Amino acid sequence: MISRISITSRPSFHSFTRFSSSATSLDLRNCVASLQACAKQRNLKPGRQLHAFMLVSGLVNSSPICITSLVNMYSKCNPNSMSDALSVFSTSPPQSRNVFVYNALISGFFAHDSPKEVLQIYPEMRILGLVPDKFTFPCVIKAASSCKQILCMKNIHGLVFKLGLEFDSFIGSALVHSYLTFGLTEDAEEVFDELPVRDDVVLWNAMINGYSQSGKFDRAVEVFTRMTDDDVSPNRFTITGVLSALSNSESLHRGREMHGFVIRKGHDEGIAVQNALIDMYGKCKRASDALQVFEMMDEKDIFSWNSILCVYEQCGDNEGTLKLFKRMLCSQMQPDLVTVTTVLPTCAHLAALRHGKEIHAYMILSMLKNNNCDNDSYIDNAIMDMYAKCGSLDDAQMLFDTIINKDVASWNIMIKGYGMHGHGKKALHMFSRMCEKGVKPDEVTFVGVLSACSHSGLIDQGRDFLLNMLPIHGIVPRIEHYTCVIDMLGRAGQLKAAYDLLLAMPVNPNPVVWRALLAACRLHGNADLAVVAAGKVLELNPEHCGNYVMLSNVCGAGDRYEEVTEVREVMRAQDVRKVPGCSWIELNNGVHSFFTSDKTHPEGDLIYAGLNSLTAKLREHNGYRVDDALECS
Repeated sequence: MISRISITSRPSFHSFTRFSSSATSLDLRNCVASLQACAKQRNLKPGRQLHAFMLVSGLVNSSPICITSLVNMYSKCNPNSMSDALSVFSTSPPQSRNVFVYNALISGFFAHDSPKEVLQIYPEMRILGLVPDKFTFPCVIKAASSCKQILCMKNIHGLVFKLGLEFDSFIGSALVHSYLTFGLTEDAEEVFDELPVRDDVVLWNAMINGYSQSGKFDRAVEVFTRMTDDDVSPNRFTITGVLSALSNSESLHRGREMHGFVIRKGHDEGIAVQNALIDMYGKCKRASDALQVFEMMDEKDIFSWNSILCVYEQCGDNEGTLKLFKRMLCSQMQPDLVTVTTVLPTCAHLAALRHGKEIHAYMILSMLKNNNCDNDSYIDNAIMDMYAKCGSLDDAQMLFDTIINKDVASWNIMIKGYGMHGHGKKALHMFSRMCEKGVKPDEVTFVGVLSACSHSGLIDQGRDFLLNMLPIHGIVPRIEHYTCVIDMLGRAGQLKAAYDLLLAMPVNPNPVVWRALLAACRLHGNADLAVVAAGKVLELNPEHCGNYVMLSNVCGAGDRYEEVTEVREVMRAQDVRKVPGCSWIELNNGVHSFFTSDKTHPEGDLIYAGLNSLTAKLREHNGYRVDDALECS
């Protein structure tokens, strides 16, 4: 019963509670006050009970204020109760449909992300001859902006002038934001400059956020500077808007300045501002600074955890991402859709299949997919990509077969997955099925197809695919496609054909394509062509240590030790150091990383003793020869 429900606005509910126990009647004033309390607390159940009582007692149609209060209560509670608001509205007597009830309905639809419904209701209001007021226009203007109805918005702006409401700060901020959304900078600035009083932070926030959302990040920062020069005190919405602009412009220097300003002005305590700081440092590739902000937070919400996870994932620290994810779980914070779609690529990069399966199981048990039907394709693709990259192709195929609306990304993941694990024929079969289903391949599709041909030695098919890309599929081959074919020819030992294609292709070679040729030369021991390829790749990318190492290995394999020495000397002169190779292994529910010649593990002596024992057995039984290739330091 209502008497047991805790609501802040107690006085208005006492009357209703007394009614429940003593059967005395509620008057109109108490009913309206109780409905307002329900709306404020978004408490739908007592609101429905009160509505039922008003129907039985005949109070509903006794006054227009009853209809307005009921519509307002249903509109405020949740998106699902908007149907109840419409039902009350549509069954109300015509004399009850005043500007107040229309405002309640309009604000409700807009608050629940239904701008189209707002633009359907607004004309009805005008047909009835009702005059919109300062509470009507902000929602209608923003709804027109959300629906890209620029002509409608300009007509509304004209009516605002006609009614003399152009100086209202909330209407002005809505117009400013909407004009900036359409990219109409001059119109937005004209509205802003004509406002007689610009000491309202809402207006400045509209300008800052509008510029930021329209991609004019420098202008957003300029407006903030003007705002502080005019002694208008920013609030947390201002700060988050400016930090968003700085994040997207990747301006670390100005971001640090803004961080200092936030601390000086005492805005660094708000969780929204701290989350924005994490995002800003992450966009600037400063994971350590982002983590420092994160660790200093007294309270962390799901956005805080997602922000720091995104930072580490974007910075390529996959091991750090998984460690943070474990911390999140230990903190009892429940992952959401953003969390899992951030961590899944990390599992894919580390080939951490067990972790990936656990995340998939969590998504099923928590029904994350079922609750996000609009994003199901994206979610399925993320899970499928994880399975494919981890080599669990049966799981990837099983999930692929269950997807009803497969997009081009779904097919690309399976083609690439089969190709990268040496199942070239299966990859080409997937491509054939894709075309049969009428799904148009894109550039990424052909990278996967050509890579599959390369890894499986399907030379003739690979050549044909490259030749048919433009005439049959309308896709101009790019450097990535030529690189795949050159790699394919190189792996097959057709070094001259690979070199000829590299010289003849219509795009300028980059370091990656020369490196593919260099790797093929190393594989087949062609030192002369390796020197040519290495010269080109070092010319284009002299800082990459791998190029020097490959050239050294080729020369060493061909007993050209003088050239090996020359390469070493060049590396020392250029101060190029070999980056140690890093590998990962998933063991005992954890992911462990280790480097070449790594001696940092506390049980390193036991590990190397075991490794030496295995190496000795390989030599003894399988004729294994240890590769004494050059190690640069």
